[in-house]
Order: sequence, then structure tokens, then C-alpha cells
Amino acid sequence: MSTITTEELSATTLLRFATAGSVDDGKSTLVGRLLHDSKSVLTDQLEAVQRVSADRGQDAPDLALLTDGLRAEREQGITIDVAYRYFATPRRRFILADTPGHVQYTRNMVTGASTAELTVILVDARNGVVEQTRRHAAIAALLRVPHVVLAVNKMDLVEYKESVFAAIAEEFTAYASELGVPEITAIPISALAGDNVVDPSAHMDWYGGPTFLEHLESVPVAHDLSHCHARLPVQYVIRPQSADLPDYRGYAGQIAAGTFRVGESVTVLPSGRATKISGIDLLGKPVNTAWTTQSVTLLLEDDIDISRGDLIVPSKDAPATTQDIEATVCHVADAPLTVGHRVLLKHGTRTVKAIVKDIPSRLTLDDLSLHPHPGQLVANDIGRVKIRTAEPLPVDSYADSRRTGSFILIDPADGTTLTAGMVGESFAAPEPVKDGTDDDGWDF
Repeated sequence: MSTITTEELSATTLLRFATAGSVDDGKSTLVGRLLHDSKSVLTDQLEAVQRVSADRGQDAPDLALLTDGLRAEREQGITIDVAYRYFATPRRRFILADTPGHVQYTRNMVTGASTAELTVILVDARNGVVEQTRRHAAIAALLRVPHVVLAVNKMDLVEYKESVFAAIAEEFTAYASELGVPEITAIPISALAGDNVVDPSAHMDWYGGPTFLEHLESVPVAHDLSHCHARLPVQYVIRPQSADLPDYRGYAGQIAAGTFRVGESVTVLPSGRATKISGIDLLGKPVNTAWTTQSVTLLLEDDIDISRGDLIVPSKDAPATTQDIEATVCHVADAPLTVGHRVLLKHGTRTVKAIVKDIPSRLTLDDLSLHPHPGQLVANDIGRVKIRTAEPLPVDSYADSRRTGSFILIDPADGTTLTAGMVGESFAAPEPVKDGTDDDGWDF
């Protein structure tokens, strides 16, 4: 049986990125220009955009329509929901999320950037860094997005002046660095005219850096994540009814972090049983090594009781299990999250009952100050919570793993997603708060 090589698996890499910025900064136009100039738009899509643009009396196609897919968005000329697009160049595959700029759609930006390896924050060159720019920088820092691009857009409207770009880049870089953003790249562009989006601009010969697409194609994406502890949430137990494989028992899932190797000692949580990896199957073929984001099946030396929701980890890097979780959350539901709220907590492939024991603080996005003990979180709020789960969970810090350090809270009545959480993350150190009590049978 042939073995898949590392070279075959790494022929192209995937970059997930999100766009953010204030209203009318040109996010959708930038994405449209990127798709158009990189020849990633189908002919019928471009023809549809041309028809709608002509009906509006526009001389040129409105490329923003390539991502503003909802009728309400097209009619208003704004983005009100996260628009996802998939495209590829010879060097890389991309998944992009175009997020809204309105303050009331902050939760959408959190959703779009939560899985992103890069966030693009647009700034109108005429307006510079504004309140919403700082807000999106703070969210990118909180979500620990590894790479941030400052795209100074509409340079054509400021006569392509280097001084305007330099002042904006300096102000934003200083602010974002204080927030802890690890890497910031500033690029002057005109999404409408196409300057420095895919092709270098003839109007800004003073800029010697990469174009927007060149940066997207070259920014390092560490899917191996060797600095992270390896984690595999078990999604499915495979036992084929086949005479050729009478004893086959595999544990399938997508690797959430790190790398697994044949022969490695692993522990299954929450049971704590230890064994070794006897084989790894990927796309129906055996491999010796598998890493983050790959969907694999692990074969183990010992016959252990494992089911969906369990977590397979290296024995030397096994996380502690706990029923008490402190986290920063973004509330995404219209109904508020309150102290004493009974919820379901989904972590990886495992879902357990839980109670919100306390809400120590809420972040005021206007000035990044803290409002202590708000009692509840409403839609778009970001705050600190303390949660007690009915069963122990093997959780990592979000700083160590964005996948196994995150969770969602679900309404047990109708399955609505209430809140997205990041374990251990903190935008400040709130005062210690004594946990409340609960007398209705959910006090775990």
C-alpha cells in the first residue's frame, strides 16, 4: 500500500482571512477587486454584477456586489452579514470572510475572525484611524489572530500621498502593538482603482512593499503549530463490517492542534486511559505523521472504550480536566446571557450541561474600559464569565490553542447559539468575585 508524502500534502497551503473596518471603508470592494483581478470570478457572476451595476446607472461594475450577496445588502449598499468566499491562486488556497463594519454587527466580526489566521483592517485614507478601527484591532488582539494587515484604502482620493499613508500606519501600529498584536503589515491601496491589490501601483512608486495579494500568498501559515500541544477531538468511531478488516477500529476527527506520529504515547480524556498510536490513516492511505486541520483516523494499540466527544492527546502534554471555566466571551444571541443561566457548553465534539455562575465584567468597546458586574450580556457584548459544567472537560488556554481553548454556549431549549468563548483570555484583570449559588438542581 502506498504512503502519502509530506510534499504531496503540502503542495498548497490554506489561508483563512477576514476583512474588517468602518462602514464604507471599501471592504467588499477590496474583496471584489481581489477576486476580479486574480481571475477568481466566474463569467456568469461577473455578468450578473455588470447587469445590476448597469441597472443602477453605474458606468463600471460594482465589484462589492461579488460579496454583498443578500438582497437587503445590495439595496442598502452595505454589508450586514458575514460573506464567505473561496478562491485559489497557483500559490495558495483562500477562505475569506467579509465582515460588516457597523457597531451593532460586532458579533459578526468576531464570528468571521475567530478562525482566521490573518485579519485585514481597512482604513479610509481620508479619515485615518477612527473608533471602529481601534475596536476591530482590539478584537483581533483578543482573538489572537497571528497576522494583521492595515489596508489604507482610497489612496486615490488623497492624491496617493506618502505622508498620509505614513501617518496612518504609524498611529495604527503603535495602538495595535500596545494591544499585543504580534505582526502588523501596512499596505497603501485603492480597491476601486486596483492600486496595490493584485498589481503594483504606478501611482505609488514610493511604496516598495508587496501588493495585497502578494502578502496573502507569502504570509507564513503554521498549520503544523509545533508550539501547540497536539489535540484530536474524536468525531466518529470507525468499525467497518468487512472481512478484509475484521479487527479494524479507528477514531476519526480533525486534528485541532499540533502533530501526531505513529508510535507516540497518547492519553484519552476524560477517562485518562493511556495507549500508543499504531497507525494513522489519511484519505484512505497510511501516513507516519499528521498535523493541524487534517482529518484523520487514529489506530491505537489497546482496545479502549472511546466514543464521540473524547479527546486524544500526547501523554506528555495532557491538559488537566476541570468543571470550572473562566473565559472571555462574545454574546451573539438577541436574548441576554444572565447569571444563573442554564446552558449547554460545546467544546470540540463534546456537549455538556453548564451554568453561568458569574459575569465579573463587560468590556465597553467605545473606550475599552470595563464595566464591573453587569449581571448580563446582551447581543454584541464582550465580557468575562465563570461557568460550572456538569462533567469535567479537558480544556486548554485559548492562548495555547484557539481550537481546544474555545467553546460555544447553546440554549438547551431550542439549540440557539448564545455565546462564543475563549478560555482564560482576559482584556484586563477584574476583581475577584465570589461565585453565586444556585438552588434549582443545577448547582454542580
